[in-house]
Amino acid sequence: MLKLYHYPISPNSRRVWITLLEKGLEFELVEVKVNGEQFKPDFLAISPFHHIPALVDDNFKLVESLAILDYLETKYPTPAMLPSNANDLAIVRMVELVTVNELLPAATAFLPIMLGLPGEAEKIEQAKHKSSVVLRFFESLLDSRPFFGSENITLAEAVARTIVPLLLPLGVPFNDYPKLTAWCERLTARKAWQKTQTTPEMLEELKSIVISRR
Repeated sequence: MLKLYHYPISPNSRRVWITLLEKGLEFELVEVKVNGEQFKPDFLAISPFHHIPALVDDNFKLVESLAILDYLETKYPTPAMLPSNANDLAIVRMVELVTVNELLPAATAFLPIMLGLPGEAEKIEQAKHKSSVVLRFFESLLDSRPFFGSENITLAEAVARTIVPLLLPLGVPFNDYPKLTAWCERLTARKAWQKTQTTPEMLEELKSIVISRR
């Protein structure tokens, strides 16, 4: 059986968790607390860089969330979460990579605010600007179809939807992004997102870890 080693509040972990649920696969969840459990020898034997998530399929060990998503799509292709059309596939890949390389680093600057801690004003303003650029780009990629490049849910949703909503309570306006707002609401109604939703208890646990490292 598939075994996912994860930390539930982590966007990197959550995108794999959501994909497993959307594909209807049987899997075991193993939570790895980021208060030091990620450095234990048993986990390092699976993920030598002590990063989460990690996936084990029989004796095959995988790290890096985007690589894990590609593995799941190739080995378990039904339901398909990548389009076959070249343009649509490029849209999905762009959303994945822009989320990871541009939006996630920007959202990280908001983490103290999300946890009720003081943040650095200059970094927050820079992050708001970069987030707005990404959101405009995403808005331009959405068309009349409900998902990025597809009538059906794709890996782009699993990756981007774990980050985009974090910006809503942090002062990033969504008024200019009606298609993206509807996209967020559409995904919120899906069972996979409801099952993996961040809870106040998760935030409090993460807050205590962040404070202990300051």
